[in-house]
Amino acid sequence: MVTLEAAFARMARPVAVGGLLLLVAAGLGAVSPIARAADCSGTETGMTPLDALGTEGYKGLPGGLYPGGQDQPPRSHARLAETRAGRILPRDASGAPDPSGAVVLLSIGMSNTTQEFSTFRRLAAGDPRLHPALSIVDGAQGGQTAADIRDPAARFWEVVDQRLSAAGNTAAQVQAIWLKSANRQPGADGNPDTLPAARRLAADLEAVVGVAGQRYPNLQLIFLSSRIYAGYASSSLNPEPYAYESGLAVRWLIEAQIDGTPALDPAAGAPILLWGPYLWADGLRPRADGLQWACEDFQADGTHPSDSGRAKVAELLMAFFKTDAASHGWFMAPGPTASPTPPTAEPSATRLPTRGPVGTPIPAPVHLYLPRLVDR
Repeated sequence: MVTLEAAFARMARPVAVGGLLLLVAAGLGAVSPIARAADCSGTETGMTPLDALGTEGYKGLPGGLYPGGQDQPPRSHARLAETRAGRILPRDASGAPDPSGAVVLLSIGMSNTTQEFSTFRRLAAGDPRLHPALSIVDGAQGGQTAADIRDPAARFWEVVDQRLSAAGNTAAQVQAIWLKSANRQPGADGNPDTLPAARRLAADLEAVVGVAGQRYPNLQLIFLSSRIYAGYASSSLNPEPYAYESGLAVRWLIEAQIDGTPALDPAAGAPILLWGPYLWADGLRPRADGLQWACEDFQADGTHPSDSGRAKVAELLMAFFKTDAASHGWFMAPGPTASPTPPTAEPSATRLPTRGPVGTPIPAPVHLYLPRLVDR
């Protein structure tokens, strides 16, 4: 089966294959980053967010989140996503349709991911408009990079199983995933060309998608996000431009599915890959929607988000899942079309009230279960 990984192994120099720039993957060193205070002078890089890049291009590559410089998926891909979204419905522990079952939205990723998603979960717990069948489970874990979790035998996946069980859910109920990951010290090989690291990340993400597809038989959709801004980073853990270029890795992965890479073939059961919220903005230089990243949005290392940074991502996630065509129907409770709303206060409990049906293809009443909030 042809995969991005196999394509990398056949390439000795960058070439275009099916719209993807591929390069042989180099091994990473074991150098540990040195902890220092955030560099609050790094207020911008001059780079343009991918969704605003247009024809300007970046290192000879086009802008856009999807092929052809577009920020929306091709219509054929969007139709596939809508079809798969229509298959998301409450399921019992064995995965059989059950009006009193659950729809699990699971996070997969690293430390930033669990920090941001745990804040999103608290935000969700205070919103009575979410679908009562929805169970939001944080599977992301600190210190677990894409290169680590691409291994189906990695301890990471055992911990995800434990968290699903603690939430009262099973692998058969996982139907949508938010995947956000990166690799530690992507510049450790000393290569002044940073794009090979993005290509390695794309291959690692492809492998992670494969593992998820094997573990979760009812998985329909994977929403991907790339890194937040890293211009304040004070170590080599994952600074710019690697954070920015992780967006290229996500785009290449989605493009590979659109272009027909066999390992990602929806006809063979692979989940549909889509962008979730795009999180990168150039520091204090605001995006068109006003998003900017200040030094106080980060912890002391300038890499991990502070409470304010986590809140920004949580609000972007909430707005996205409430309104996206591939998520609205199973994320929101039956009723009028919702629009993004400001965050609500954190509740002391994590269980939402039961609501009755209001004419929806997803049965009710059922319950939303949110597991204990444990950041790791």
